[in-house]
Amino acid sequence: MAGRKCRVRFNVGGKIFETTATTLANAGRNSMLGALLDESWNVRQPEEAEYFIDRNPACFAVLLDLLRTGELHIPPNMPEKLLFREALFYGLLDKVRAARWGAFDGNRLHLASSVSGRAPGDGTAIRAGPEGGCCVAHGSMVHVYDWMLEAHPPISLDFQQVNDVGYIDAGSIVITARERLGKGDGGMGVFSASTGELRHRFRVTHYDQVKSFTAGALSFSNADRKIFTSCKGRCNEYGIAVWDQDTGEQVDFFYEQLDCSLGDADKLQWLDADKCLMVATLFPRRDTSFIGLLDFRAKGVVWSWSDANASVSASLDEKRVLHATAVEETRSICVVNQYDDLGFIDLRSHAGGVRWSSRSKLMNRKAPNEESCYPKLATHDGQLFCSMNDGISVFCGPEWVLTSTLRRSFGGSICDFSIGGDRLFALHSEENVFDVWETPSSPII
Repeated sequence: MAGRKCRVRFNVGGKIFETTATTLANAGRNSMLGALLDESWNVRQPEEAEYFIDRNPACFAVLLDLLRTGELHIPPNMPEKLLFREALFYGLLDKVRAARWGAFDGNRLHLASSVSGRAPGDGTAIRAGPEGGCCVAHGSMVHVYDWMLEAHPPISLDFQQVNDVGYIDAGSIVITARERLGKGDGGMGVFSASTGELRHRFRVTHYDQVKSFTAGALSFSNADRKIFTSCKGRCNEYGIAVWDQDTGEQVDFFYEQLDCSLGDADKLQWLDADKCLMVATLFPRRDTSFIGLLDFRAKGVVWSWSDANASVSASLDEKRVLHATAVEETRSICVVNQYDDLGFIDLRSHAGGVRWSSRSKLMNRKAPNEESCYPKLATHDGQLFCSMNDGISVFCGPEWVLTSTLRRSFGGSICDFSIGGDRLFALHSEENVFDVWETPSSPII
């Protein structure tokens, strides 16, 4: 135990620091400072030895204090990006991130920053990365930001319309695109998040022939290492294609069946518990809405709901489902209509309708002359999120009670939002800007 308490001396940029092996052990084995300790967490060199590091001493003082106390105190005159760069050198970025913001909780989020877009026109989609970064699609461009919100080289598809975008991992982004008439392009590719380079272009084959196609909505199964996308070919080759994440090869294709709209899907969502893919094709892409669970093991749609068979006397609410998300904890599908009312469909029933819950009076605060955006839904760790006009509402509990609302003062309606890397990103329609919401770290008592 004495070895853990021995003093360690550093000369960082000409300034002397002393600490203990116990403090260095808090850096972890995979850090530069943790590597100075042996298997028993004792200092490898004699106690009188001094380590010289030619780096910024002010930043080292902040990082050393973080290892001592678990708290991050950044001086007002120190640029955050300078500290992040030094933390990267020492292998302490994860420690800094954990101290800077806490585990995600929709009821404790605060607006951390707003980032102006770097492309003309409105953004169409925003996706959170697994390590706190994000990417934003604008027309035929995708702009990529790391967790420090530094912009990386943009990804350009040469005037091809981006349909969807998502992360395989922190370094790889998948983009789906629309096929241009007579060009034979479109489809889907994997790009480097750091350089924007094309790494792999996915191919669709039908009866051993490679076909051009338009790729639409995306979903991922990280446990099974699969990528799913909705596809439309020139010769009615509509359906859901499946690729292996590691090889990039097509491993399956489920063709669209009668009364089962797949190729035009607005949203795909992989359900880990059921090992099924939720496919949702919604208004206004189609006059009628379809939601189904696709089981590739059974080669069929094992559950479905549609408003096509709704009675003539049914309210218009049930004919205008605009977005959907699966809630695996309650075995249900949550939907939202044009009046911002939430509805729930029971996955355990094949004949149930939508159980609507009118909440629009509580949440609808559209300003005069403000551009409207269709609402979007998402779930995360037992919480339900719904964008409505210029805010995002958070619902919790078995009855999905409204518990908090996220809202800022400018930027217009929210056209898309995404949760990942312990952050929520919200993309606004009128101003080319996105917001970053974080959960403050819990105070150390």
